Amino acid sequence: MGSGKQRWKISFHKSPSLKKQNQIENQSIPIEFLCPLSGSIMADPVIVSSGYTFERHCVHACISLQFSPHGGGAADFSTVIPNLSLKSAILNWCREHKIDPPKPIDFHSAEKIVRELIPRTELTRTPSEVSASSSDESTVPLPCYSSSSSSSCEIEISGSNFSEEEEEELCLRLKSHQIHEQEEAVISIRRLTRTREETRARLCTPRVLSSLKLLIGSRYSNLQVNAAAAVVNLSLEKQNKVKIVRSGIVPPLIDALRGGSSESQDHAAGALFSLSLEDQNKTAIGVLGALPPLLHALRSESERTRHDSALALYHLCLVQSNRVKMIKLGAVQSLLGMFRSGHMSGQVILLLCNFAASVEGRAAMLDGGAVECFLGFLSWDEFESVSTRDGCLAAVYGLSYGGLRFRVLAKEAGAEEVLKKVEETGSNHAKEKVRKILEALREKHEEDKEVNWEELLGLDGDSTRTLSRVTP
Repeated sequence: MGSGKQRWKISFHKSPSLKKQNQIENQSIPIEFLCPLSGSIMADPVIVSSGYTFERHCVHACISLQFSPHGGGAADFSTVIPNLSLKSAILNWCREHKIDPPKPIDFHSAEKIVRELIPRTELTRTPSEVSASSSDESTVPLPCYSSSSSSSCEIEISGSNFSEEEEEELCLRLKSHQIHEQEEAVISIRRLTRTREETRARLCTPRVLSSLKLLIGSRYSNLQVNAAAAVVNLSLEKQNKVKIVRSGIVPPLIDALRGGSSESQDHAAGALFSLSLEDQNKTAIGVLGALPPLLHALRSESERTRHDSALALYHLCLVQSNRVKMIKLGAVQSLLGMFRSGHMSGQVILLLCNFAASVEGRAAMLDGGAVECFLGFLSWDEFESVSTRDGCLAAVYGLSYGGLRFRVLAKEAGAEEVLKKVEETGSNHAKEKVRKILEALREKHEEDKEVNWEELLGLDGDSTRTLSRVTP
């Protein structure tokens, strides 16, 4: 390969045990200002879907390490929202007590803290047992784990370029008849592409993609898992997204999502989500048949599979052809049923907002009883999360473009009373949405003043005569 080139040597080793840092000893600090994970005053507090508040990078570390802290219930990290009111309260408290504002914990420190909280058995799992990050927090670095099957694996990639000789060697290993050689090679690709952006572009070649495509369909779980994870990492580079779809990898990913192991499904959903972010891929992924398995995956036992499948569907349904396919699949009724049951409310409402923004989606939602469902949710005194409530308002706002039919359904559901209650307690953003929805509702009252509906309906005339509503 030439001795003058800078090389990256890949080897696998166990990560050392790390101690928790940044413990707070000052008992006078309000407990709500402290991150439950780090014990430090939060500099960038965020609310997660389950209602808990943590330091942002601690949440990122939990997502990366697939750790859900317990104590009063498990935290749901599927949605992360800045807790601006708490952040303001913390800053005010610091000023009053003449204390320097807290500094955010960097990701690596947060990862050390979270790792210390994970049971020892979780930290010693192999790469084939630990899922790499495949969510929208794709920029978060991933932890390294040991692998007994790849401890002797050393594949060198030149720092200046990826030569044909190196590509040949890598592809020969990927297509080897020896399973352990295939696993060594695919794990090396997975590790190389975790955090090195330049490597993702160099390794995303037609031959490498062709080899990964075959491994995703392998009957060996370790190969399938690591190949799918490698595709997730490669897809994080924007310039690779179209290239990956054109290589024919989407159908094997769909098969893995349908019938692979739980971890393979995690990565397959993550890859489809990442690839769906590229506008040029949206129609193609829908045509290749990804929508039905993604919809089915919303009821997966794996939180990560559900999360990434929901986000993939959200981005795919920004294209009208995919929205129409989803409506024909009965997705609107299914999603409304999930929302009513409280299953994945935060993600489901994002999808429903997407449908509510289109004519065909609004019609299906009005048919499915969405108005009554959303207004019933908004009438509750307590909400699962602020983001879910705001998403519900946004969906109702989208439905308000449904004209007379929406206004009739909203009136029957007692919309004005519910919305005024929300307006009293909601944020400025929520109040603005409520104001616009109420304006849409009041258009009906103005029409009633101008048109005597009873008189018109009671007129004698030709049976072929029809009534048409003219917007003033």
